[in-house]
Amino acid sequence: MPKITFVTADGARTEVDAAEGSTVMENAIKNMVQGIEAECGGACACATCHVYVDDAWSGKTGSPEPMEEDMLDFAYDVKPTSRLSCQIKVTGDMDGLVVHVPERQA
Repeated sequence: MPKITFVTADGARTEVDAAEGSTVMENAIKNMVQGIEAECGGACACATCHVYVDDAWSGKTGSPEPMEEDMLDFAYDVKPTSRLSCQIKVTGDMDGLVVHVPERQA
């Protein structure tokens, strides 16, 4: 089972086991990761599950699709590695994935 590490703005780290096929957001909510609100429940209709994918992992998580890019316009402090965690599907290749949670959600 792949492990994902969430790093909050204050540096706290939470490592979780993630089922393949689930989303990074689902795993954050299931494990009560601070800073991931996910108000739309994963429908790509808000930007409250915004994360920064660690540079070492951006190739594995892929690039945002156009709908996700539109929602990222509403996110706080967007960076080149910004993604909506509801749009990142967990695969076996993501064991060790590190994502950073912004200091606040939009």
